[in-house]
Amino acid sequence: MDQKTVKKGCAIAVCLYVLLMLLYFCISGDSLYYRDRQTAMLSGSGVIGEITSDKEVTQAVSVSRGLLTGISMRTGCYDRRNSGDLRVEILTDGALLAETDIAARDIQNNAVTYLELDEPVEVPDGSVTLRVTAPKGREGNAVTIYCGDSISAARASVKVELAEEERAHVNGEALDSALCVSLHLREQIWFGQYFWYFAAGGLALLAGYCLYILDRNRKGKPLAVLNLFIAFSRYRFLIKQLVARDFKTKYKRSVLGVLWSFLNPLLTMMVQYVVFSTLFRSDIPNFALYLLSGTVCFSLFNEATNMALSSIVGNASLIMKVYVPKYIYPLTRVMSSMINFLLSLIPLFGVMLVTHTPVRLSILLLPLPVLCLFALSLGVGMFLASAMVFFRDTQFLWGVASMLLMYLTPIFYPETIIPAGLMPIYKCNPLYHILRFVRAIIMDGVTPEPKAFLLMIVACLVPLAIGVLVFKKTQDRFVLYI
Repeated sequence: MDQKTVKKGCAIAVCLYVLLMLLYFCISGDSLYYRDRQTAMLSGSGVIGEITSDKEVTQAVSVSRGLLTGISMRTGCYDRRNSGDLRVEILTDGALLAETDIAARDIQNNAVTYLELDEPVEVPDGSVTLRVTAPKGREGNAVTIYCGDSISAARASVKVELAEEERAHVNGEALDSALCVSLHLREQIWFGQYFWYFAAGGLALLAGYCLYILDRNRKGKPLAVLNLFIAFSRYRFLIKQLVARDFKTKYKRSVLGVLWSFLNPLLTMMVQYVVFSTLFRSDIPNFALYLLSGTVCFSLFNEATNMALSSIVGNASLIMKVYVPKYIYPLTRVMSSMINFLLSLIPLFGVMLVTHTPVRLSILLLPLPVLCLFALSLGVGMFLASAMVFFRDTQFLWGVASMLLMYLTPIFYPETIIPAGLMPIYKCNPLYHILRFVRAIIMDGVTPEPKAFLLMIVACLVPLAIGVLVFKKTQDRFVLYI
C-alpha cells in the first residue's frame, strides 16, 4: 500500500482516539469518578404501626464501605394527611453519623420515600444502625414504615433468613420482619482518578503501533491489518453488491418491504409485553423499553448468525468460479443484518419518547455496544459458516442453541431472579454484558463504569478471535465439501 495512504490512515486513527477520549470524558461526568449503589429493599408485607412520640424503631443494616448519600424506605400514611416530622438517624457503635427529617404531610401511602442527607457521610464495613422516631407523632396522626421478610423477584418472592440483629426493633422488642429500607451509597472509582494517565498510555501505544505499521509497509512487509484494508479497497464494489443483494432478497415480493424492519421488533415487543406484563406480571421499571432494547439486540445477533451460517454453502457457485477472500461472504451477511438493526433503532427511540425516557448525553456511547454486537455476531457467524460446510446439521443445532441462548439472556426478565451461585456461569454469556451496557446508557442515562467497558469488549473479542481462527484454518478445504 502507498506509504502516503498509510500515513493518512494512521493520522486519522490517532485523531479519532483523541476525540473519543475527550468525548468519553465529557459524557461520563461524575460517573467517571463515582459509582452509585444501594442495598436491597425487602418487599412490604405489613407495617410496624404508627410511629408516635413514645415509639423508637431501630434496626441494623449491613453495608460495605462507602459514602452514604441517602435512605429510601417504603412508608405509609393510612390514607390521611398527617402532621409532624419523621426523623431517621444513622448510628455506628452508638455514635451519631447523620440524621435527616421529612415532613409527615409529604409521605404518601405505600410509596417509596427518599430522604437525602445534607452531606454524604463515610460509613465503615460491617453494619450501621437506623433509628426512626417521630418527636411530634401522636396516635391517629402519625405515619408508619412497611416491613417484610422476602425480596421480590418478578412474580415470585424469595424469603430472607433474618438474624436477630437484622430484625426491626420497636422500643427494644424484636419483630419477625425487617424494615423495607435501602441505603444509597457512593463508591469512588480509582480509574477516574488516573483517567488521563491511562488515556496518554493508550495514545502512546497507538502511536507506537502506527510507527510499526509504517516501518513494515516501507519494507514491503504489510501486517494483517493493512492486508485487510487492501482487500476492502479492492473488493469494495463486490462487498457493496453482496450487502445490497442480501438486504433486498430478505424483503423480495413482500408487500410492506423494508417496513418489516420497523414492525418486527415492535410486534415482537408487543406480544412479549402483553404476556410478561399481564399473564406473568413483571416489576421491572419501564418494562416496554427494557423489553424492546433486549429484543432489538438479540434479533440482530440471531439474524446475523443465521444468515452467516449459510454464507459459504449458499455462495458455492460463486466461490468455485471466482477468487474472492472467503471471509467476505459471512462479513457481508452480518453487514446486511446491521442495516436492519439500524432501522429497528427508530422504533426503539420512539418508545423512549412515548415512555418519557429522558435522552441524556450517555446515549452517544451507543455505537460502542453496537460495534461489539457486530464483532460478536461476526465471530459466531464465521465459526458457524465453517462448521456448516463440513457438518450440515449445524443449522438445526444452532436453531436449538440460539433459542437456549435467548432464555439465558435477560431480555424479558430481570437478572435478579438468577441464583447467586449461578451468576458466574450466567455472566459468560456475551449478550448479557452488551444488554447491561445498552440499558445503562439508554434507560439509566449513566456512563457504565470502566469494568463494564472491559467486560463487554473482552466478551465480544474472544468469540471473534475464535471464529476468525477456525475460519482461517478451515477455509482452504471449503471447495472439497461445498
